[in-house]
Amino acid sequence: MKILLLYLSLLFICTSAWAQTDDIALAREYFQKQDYQKAETIFEKLSDNNQVFATVYPEYLKTLLALKKYKDAEKLVKKAIKKSPEQMAYAIDLGIVYQAAGNQDNADKYFKKMIDQLKPESTRATAMLFERNALPEYAERTYLQGRKQSKNEFEYTGQLMQLYASQQRSDKLIEEILGLVRANPNQLLLAQNMLQNSLKDEKEFEVMEKALISNLQKFPDQVVYSELLIWLYTQRKDFFSAMVQAKSLDRRTKGGGNRLMDLGAISLKNKDYESAIEAYGYVVKEYRNTPYYEVARERAIKAREEQVRNTFPVDLAKIQTLVGEYQGLLNELGKSARTAEVMKNMAELYAFYLDDKEKSVAMLQEVVNTPRANDDLVAQAKITLGDIYLLRSEPWEATLLYSQVEKTHKENPLGHEAKLRNAKLSFYKGDFELAQEHLDILKLATSREIANDAMDLSLLITDNSGLDSDSNTTALKEYAGIELLIFQNKQVQALAQLDEMLKKFPGHSLTDEIYFLKANLYLKAGQYQEAVKNLNFITSNPQYDILSDDALFLMARIYDENINDKEKAKELYNNVMVKYPGSIFTVDARKRFRKLRGDVVN
Repeated sequence: MKILLLYLSLLFICTSAWAQTDDIALAREYFQKQDYQKAETIFEKLSDNNQVFATVYPEYLKTLLALKKYKDAEKLVKKAIKKSPEQMAYAIDLGIVYQAAGNQDNADKYFKKMIDQLKPESTRATAMLFERNALPEYAERTYLQGRKQSKNEFEYTGQLMQLYASQQRSDKLIEEILGLVRANPNQLLLAQNMLQNSLKDEKEFEVMEKALISNLQKFPDQVVYSELLIWLYTQRKDFFSAMVQAKSLDRRTKGGGNRLMDLGAISLKNKDYESAIEAYGYVVKEYRNTPYYEVARERAIKAREEQVRNTFPVDLAKIQTLVGEYQGLLNELGKSARTAEVMKNMAELYAFYLDDKEKSVAMLQEVVNTPRANDDLVAQAKITLGDIYLLRSEPWEATLLYSQVEKTHKENPLGHEAKLRNAKLSFYKGDFELAQEHLDILKLATSREIANDAMDLSLLITDNSGLDSDSNTTALKEYAGIELLIFQNKQVQALAQLDEMLKKFPGHSLTDEIYFLKANLYLKAGQYQEAVKNLNFITSNPQYDILSDDALFLMARIYDENINDKEKAKELYNNVMVKYPGSIFTVDARKRFRKLRGDVVN
């Protein structure tokens, strides 16, 4: 009899459980279909059962809120709190109900009281619950209350940083980051990464700059703040300000000049030649008896060289001065693997500016044969040597050297550079199919610059020739020959042949390329108005849409940097932004426009 009763009892329990399971499934089905009235009826019945209360609670609460039955929702939550007072999720739900009912003041008072009464060990979990419920302001209050209770001004810094970053509250994020690095300078890299991902415009950079300067005044011994200020100026491409800070910090800490060396390299890469020269010059002056001295001497001359080579027309007297400076450095340090780069730089000046190819070849051969010379430097010397053979109209010697570098530096930027040289050589010779074979590989190069150059040349070939017909390649072969003349510094002859092409092939698809090439030749010759005239031909003719943004941006730069008509430059930069919002030049145009307008540009 007892066994029978036990069996019947178990059967009843199982049957009841199955029924509840069916009811839960049905209620959830109604809930998913937004049939809240029917869902509520079932959920209400189920909520009286302690065994399933927690299971149905979340959807029952949402059902009541959807039906705007706020009093019933409040009763449900209070019932949940009574059952499990330790569950902070239920406590937060009560405030959410007050908010849903439109009683924000009541909700705020409730949350404030709840946060004030929190135990320290509940801080993190409660704040995360607030975040999960899209209540970041209360999450912030919770962390700040936890910080107050811990009597540690840096407690929960990481959590607050993440919170402020997600809310894009840069002012608060900056405040926390500055506290973080003051407490733990080793977190500088983390701070920089968070700032890089969070600071989006010049106003935010200004806020950061003011905060850093203010903190530096309060805590002058905090080197990390100076480091961050240098980083900030570098991000804004204000290399001069970065250099001033770096020099000051280097003197204070006796830093050995490494920050200035890094800053000089970044400035040179960004074509801020004056800042690069100043940075390297500081190291040369202050650290004569250190390993940096020789490198800084060479790089200071290299920075001046880049400045001269990119100021048109190129001043040959300054080129001669640079050669003299390089020679002086060689006389002081001697010829060795350490000074092989100096010899390479001199050789390039002799070949491309002073027309002394024999001397250039001899120096480059010396670099190639220098014992223990850096492999990459030797490869660079071979590429330059190949270029000189091309200047001397010896293409077979050139391609031999390029191919050597391709083999020794496979899957390496230098190897890709050598392959691009071979592609251009095939292009100059009119062998477009072979050029395309090289270019198809280079389009996948890891170096974006090389891949872009390969893509541009490939498009030039495919857009202006029919590879199946010799007659269709006649104009392109003439154009390629002119490109070779330009490479060989025969600008006058190149200009004459470009004008001849315009007469010989009127309306050809190469017309915009011809005018663009002419503009660049005039720019290098210092004939800025002639350059503008040729660029204007492209921008004023709708059929030349491929190079129109290139031409407009270059024209703006000429007015900005060469003609020095800032208002006209500003107008043209604005035109780039308005007419070509998807152009690769738009971002740069916007920065230059804002700089001319007087904004702080990052």
